[in-house]
This record gives sequence, C-alpha cells and structure tokens, in this order.
Amino acid sequence: MANQSKMVEFEAGGRTARGYLVGPEGGGKRPGLIVIHEWWGLNDHAKDIANRFAGEGYAALAPDLYDGTITKDPEEAARLMQELDLNRALAILDGAVDYLKGQEQVDAGKLAVTGFCMGGSFALLLATRNSDIKASAPFYGDVPPDEELKNLKARVLFIGAEQDNWITLDKMGRLKSALDKYGKEGKVKIYKGVGHAFFNDTRPEAYDEEAAKDAWRSVNAFLREALS
Repeated sequence: MANQSKMVEFEAGGRTARGYLVGPEGGGKRPGLIVIHEWWGLNDHAKDIANRFAGEGYAALAPDLYDGTITKDPEEAARLMQELDLNRALAILDGAVDYLKGQEQVDAGKLAVTGFCMGGSFALLLATRNSDIKASAPFYGDVPPDEELKNLKARVLFIGAEQDNWITLDKMGRLKSALDKYGKEGKVKIYKGVGHAFFNDTRPEAYDEEAAKDAWRSVNAFLREALS
C-alpha cells in the first residue's frame, strides 16, 4: 500500500503549528508515531525518518518545533535550540498528539514518540507529560531531572552512544537508575565505539551504518511490542 505524505496544520496552545504527516492510505487503523527533529529543524532527513517509519506501518507525524526555520549551520542550530520556548515546544507536541489521535486511520490507543538529539530530549520529556504516549524511543537526547522522570507514563527504549560528549555515560547512568528507582519499564541501550548522531546518514562524520541498522531494528521491535 502506497504511503501518502503532506504538510498539515494543527492547533497548539491557541496557535497554529505545522508538521509533516506520512502514512498508508486506507487499510484500517494503525499506530501513530510522533517523530521529533534534531536541532537543525524539520529538514529532509527528519522527513525521511518519518517516511521510513510509515514504511513499517505507522502513521508518522513530524511536528515542526521551529515554525519553518531550517539550518545546516551548527552555530545557528545551537541558537535556535537555546531560543526555543519550552512551553511552546510542548504545546506543539501535545497538539501533534491530539492531531494524530483524531485521524481516522490512527488507533488512538497506540501512540508513541521518537526523536533525535534535541528531538530525543523532547521524546523523553513528552513521555513524562502526556499520558496518551504509550512508548518512547529517544535517540541520544538529554535526560530530564529525576522529578520529571518519576512521572514517566510510557515504556522507554533509550538509544545512546558510548562516545557522546553531550549525552554522557553519567547522564545515561542516571536515567537507568531513575527507571529502577521509580519502577518504570525501560531500557538504556548504549552503542559502543560510536558518537552523537550516529544514526544520521546525511552526516558522514557521525554516521555509523552498523550501529544505525541495529538501532533501527531494536526500536521497531520495541515499538511493536510496546504497542501490541
């Protein structure tokens, strides 16, 4: 069944937000997946990841947290991420969840989130805030404080990198400890010998094919099980 993709608009905290929606047309209800972009913005790579998940049978929505701005410059990306209003970003994500829930082809009881880098940070945070999210698969995102983690409402598979200078082994260890401490269902999977953004195949300096392929298999298996 062919996947159909389009840009959509949805309500987010009293304002309009946009996102890239892709999924099979017809054929009954399927799980919904929020795909949150890196600090570069909603670029072609983020859309490609949503396309790949649609190929696995999801209705995938990649919300645009930057309201149309995209960059390839790391300094501008850092500035955009730092200037992003947390409440606005969470309102966009909540709006995206509500939009997916309202789609005829989506099973509203089977919603998950994934994200990369900055998007990974939000994928984990959203799972502490929004009870509609049943599974969260963050890729090398920052770890929120324990007082947030104790409110986790979803199963978690955290994908990390051993040689990540931002999302360090200490941070990932704290996440592991919090999952245990608060009795949350989750796992931290750390890939040895790779660094931050190892999944991004548009960045040859960071990409690791073997780790990326294994992470893709692991995340899809996790989501299938968590949403079954």
